[in-house]
Amino acid sequence: RSLALLADAGHMLADVGGLAMALIAMKFAERPPTPERTYGYHRVEILAAVANAVVLIVISVYILYEASERFRNPPPVASGMMLVIAVFGLVVNLIGIGLLRAGSQESLNVKGAYFEVLSDLLSSVGVIAAAGVMWGTGWYWADPLVSAGIGLFILPRSWTLLKEGVGVLLEGTPTDVDLEAVRQAMESVPGVETVHDLHVWTITSGMNALSAHVAVRDGASGPGVLEALRQCVTTQFKIAHVTVQLEGEGCGDPDAHA
Repeated sequence: RSLALLADAGHMLADVGGLAMALIAMKFAERPPTPERTYGYHRVEILAAVANAVVLIVISVYILYEASERFRNPPPVASGMMLVIAVFGLVVNLIGIGLLRAGSQESLNVKGAYFEVLSDLLSSVGVIAAAGVMWGTGWYWADPLVSAGIGLFILPRSWTLLKEGVGVLLEGTPTDVDLEAVRQAMESVPGVETVHDLHVWTITSGMNALSAHVAVRDGASGPGVLEALRQCVTTQFKIAHVTVQLEGEGCGDPDAHA
């Protein structure tokens, strides 16, 4: 009758689904582009990360609600069996952390899975502590107290992951790219007059793209300016895919994005 153990088990069940979605998304991302999906299936990875975040938020809210109910009248808990199961869960999560740590630095999808297993690991530690307290003292308020702690730990990290995923889907400027710095660097390239209609967005984790209209000075070499702009952007910023439209001075759409 332990809510803390139930929360930990429910969270681990969500991990199973999250890791399955992460694996499926990675397989989809390996598919080549098609005429219908010119960027391929890379965004499936972001969709999986968003889905993982939503599931974790729902679980956290449920845990917090149940914990508030049990604070009023905590039921007795079989703390000995609870302790054995929590220790087993801790071992499983330690293995998961070791497998996912490296990939979490490169992929938002794997990062979501890593956060799930990491929060599970800390949840298992909390459950073990609660089981030990109840076994030794009979203080059953430890169970909803640890449950609430698990929920509060999961919630902000899940919200951060959700914001990152939604930001990618809305094609917002990547957090690791300074758009004004990109503009200044491009306008410093010899032959470039101004840069406008500049956009930088994320296709998937680690794959940023840029598009821009560039007005060049009279007499400037188009191919030379294009190559210089590509080198400038890809070497100075975390941008891999560059699309530039060259225009003469005074050309361009006055209503375009600045």
